[in-house]
Amino acid sequence: MPRHLTLALAALALASPSAAQIAGNIVRPVARAVRTIRAPVIDGRLDDSVWAAAPVITGFVQHEPFDGSDATERTEVRLLFDGRALYVGARLTDRDPSGIIRGEARRDLILKEQDAFIILLDTFHDRQNGFLFGTTPAGVEHDSQINKEGEGGFGGPVSSAPSVTGGNENLNWDGTWKVRTSIDDHGWSAEFEIPFETLRYGSGKVQTWGLNFARFIRRKNEEDFWSPVPRQHTLFRVSMAGTVDGIEPPAKQIALLTPYVLGSVSRDYVNAAKADGNLEFGADAKIGLSPSVTMDLTYNTDFAQVEADEQQVNLTRFNLFFPEKRPFFLENAGVFAFGTPQSVDLFFSRRIGIDADRSVPILGGGRLSGRSGAMSFGFLDVQTKAVEDLTGGRVAPNNYSVGRVVYELPHRSRIGAIVADRLATDSTADHNLAFGIDGKLGLGDAVSVDGYIAHTSTPRETRSANAFNLSGTYTTRQWEVGSAVRQVDEGFNPELGYLERPAFRFYSFRLLRHLRTPHLAWFRETRPHITFRQYDDVDGRPQSRLLHVDSHFLFANGSFFELPGFNFTREALRDTFEIAKGVKIPPGTYDHFEWSTSYNTNLSAPYSLTGTVTIGGFYTGRHHGASASVVARPSEKLNGTFRLAYDDIRLPQGHFHTTLVGVKFAYLFTPKIFLQSLTQYNNQTESFSANLRFGWLGPAGTGLFVVYNEGRATGEESGLVDRALVVKFTRQLDLAR
Repeated sequence: MPRHLTLALAALALASPSAAQIAGNIVRPVARAVRTIRAPVIDGRLDDSVWAAAPVITGFVQHEPFDGSDATERTEVRLLFDGRALYVGARLTDRDPSGIIRGEARRDLILKEQDAFIILLDTFHDRQNGFLFGTTPAGVEHDSQINKEGEGGFGGPVSSAPSVTGGNENLNWDGTWKVRTSIDDHGWSAEFEIPFETLRYGSGKVQTWGLNFARFIRRKNEEDFWSPVPRQHTLFRVSMAGTVDGIEPPAKQIALLTPYVLGSVSRDYVNAAKADGNLEFGADAKIGLSPSVTMDLTYNTDFAQVEADEQQVNLTRFNLFFPEKRPFFLENAGVFAFGTPQSVDLFFSRRIGIDADRSVPILGGGRLSGRSGAMSFGFLDVQTKAVEDLTGGRVAPNNYSVGRVVYELPHRSRIGAIVADRLATDSTADHNLAFGIDGKLGLGDAVSVDGYIAHTSTPRETRSANAFNLSGTYTTRQWEVGSAVRQVDEGFNPELGYLERPAFRFYSFRLLRHLRTPHLAWFRETRPHITFRQYDDVDGRPQSRLLHVDSHFLFANGSFFELPGFNFTREALRDTFEIAKGVKIPPGTYDHFEWSTSYNTNLSAPYSLTGTVTIGGFYTGRHHGASASVVARPSEKLNGTFRLAYDDIRLPQGHFHTTLVGVKFAYLFTPKIFLQSLTQYNNQTESFSANLRFGWLGPAGTGLFVVYNEGRATGEESGLVDRALVVKFTRQLDLAR
């Protein structure tokens, strides 16, 4: 390991023992849940007499803007349970109920953009992972799984995010539960019913779970927590949660069957003479082998209801990243995570069932996931069908299998291992294997050190095929420091994973200072910082470099801008790079200076604006780029987004521009019934696409879906490419009742 990196990580480890001692001295609050014979009526009013038996949980303190201070409004919570579900009742008093921001009625929306109440449940009490359930005054459902205390891997792709601390939240996970809310002259209330079958928990009759609550008061941009968490961390800091005693979840096993029927009509206008009709059946099943271990099975898997990807412009020679949205791959997805997010991932589930942007039918598969003591584990096996299209192209049938184990250690530490394999089932000579071990060491509250090593095996690959990473972060109220080193050898090829770029050696360092201004009511803080990232070939020749210097300015209402943003960049080309049609950049090393800024207005307002501007040198010439998104939410039922990204590239080899336009529209008849559209134009790919979705949601994202897709070419050979209309109905059946 380079000597300077060793010294940097040692400095992180020794930086501030006092911060850890202060956090460790906080006495965490304890709540108690009470068994009820009669379940409360979930109507959002808290007027059911059974709530009187539950002790009042209060004593919320601020997380923002002044962590540790008393909350400005009173919040009271009560907990009940019976043999079927956990019930949470929250009374959120507000002296100015006219100022409550209801927000839009969209499932899984960003909660910080309106008033909200959130529940965090650490059901295994491992102080690292948990379930999150939240709502707003509009009564939306927001749920997710929290893994590894929400800590992302440091040193991933460059981002304009205002903090170096990442987030490991599986927001696309959808559980079976319900919530109702109401607003009155003294504030608002929320009632939750969370079935135990939605959760995973350990064995034993009477249990202690980790617990925290959060309340957002948006007009004040205030965040209140029940168990205090310093402002440098988020609610995902599960190790700082309080506890709830007296929970007695049932030991009975779950058995859920989710069949679907799908009818579709589609036409490939490029290769087919007529439309093709199709009728399909399939099913998913969830079987609880124990309260902590679940088996998921899928047959003839279909994802027609999944929202379309938002397109991106690529002005680099490296891969773009698109997130996973398909339901089967989302539950316990954090268990399978290995590597540096969006840079080096040994398992990336979008490799299954998608090949070169076309769908590959999934015949079936299964997943076993859960926990035994301090060990979390996950095993996945999926079989895809062969695909032969009208142009003669073929995708072989493949079997994909992944095994992952993680052993949790005290003090936010862990160690784990993974194996990921792809095997062409019609040719055993066509296969790829990846495996690795990883770990994290938590030192006090402020310091984390992460590392992993990995290897891949591919037939006829004789080059070195290893990868390793070592990174560390130091995070306090005032400082954020991060350092990382990573290497990917030339032969490293995780075919079931994701690589942003092949074969590199990477170094990074970041230093950020939080400067609070408590005497200015309209302003929150300034964040001057410096970031350095360098990519080299494994033999030491340069690839890319970035030195970024700027400052963030955050206002009390959530508005934000960074200025000035100075970037000193380097791109080194070994080969000719065709960046656009007919525009080829010759090999060479290109050093430049560029200016950049990003901004957003108050995101809780009915109309808001977000954007970026970049001006500077670019390879052999100049680059002027800008992007902007306008969000309109005139009511909780209606919302729309207009997105525009434009780049003007002037090079001696040629002048070109890229234009990406996206228009989103949604009308929410209720939080469970919606009409949504996404229309996109991309001149870089010479394409126009439209996606229209109607959904009538049932439990856990099931229900009725009607989806229309259309694609058009906009280049020299413009015209229709394809059209499809899909109607899908899926329903969750509880076979254990």
